[in-house]
Amino acid sequence: MPKHKAIEIRFQDQARIGRKNGQTRVWAGKGTGPRLPADQRYKSAYPFGAICPARGTGAALALPSRSPEFNPVKNIWQYLRSNWISNSVFHDDDAIIDTACNAWTRLMAQPRTITSIGMRKGAHVGQSK
Repeated sequence: MPKHKAIEIRFQDQARIGRKNGQTRVWAGKGTGPRLPADQRYKSAYPFGAICPARGTGAALALPSRSPEFNPVKNIWQYLRSNWISNSVFHDDDAIIDTACNAWTRLMAQPRTITSIGMRKGAHVGQSK
C-alpha cells in the first residue's frame, strides 16, 4: 500500500426544489410593480448532490419526493425517532444532542438491525460478501 495516497473529499446534501418557492427582488421601473409568478401547489423534487471543490467536479441525482429507497439513512433516522426519540421533551440543546447520540449508540450496537434497515437492491454491488 502506498504511503501517500490522494484522498478526494466530497461534500453532499439534499435540497427541496418545488412549486412553492420563495420570491426574490427584481429590478423594475419606478412606480411599477412587476408581476411575479407564484405557485401554491406543494409538489417538489429532492435532488441529492455531491461536489469535490478541489477538482471542481460533482454529481447529482434528481430524486422523487420522499424517496428513502435511494438513501437508506433516511430510514435510519425514522427508526431512531420512532424507537428512542419520539414523545420526548428536550429541556435544552444539550438534551437534544444527548438523546440523538444515545439513540445512535444504541443502534450501532445492533448491526443486524442496521443491515435490515439499510440494505437496498444495488446498495451492495461491488462489495465482497
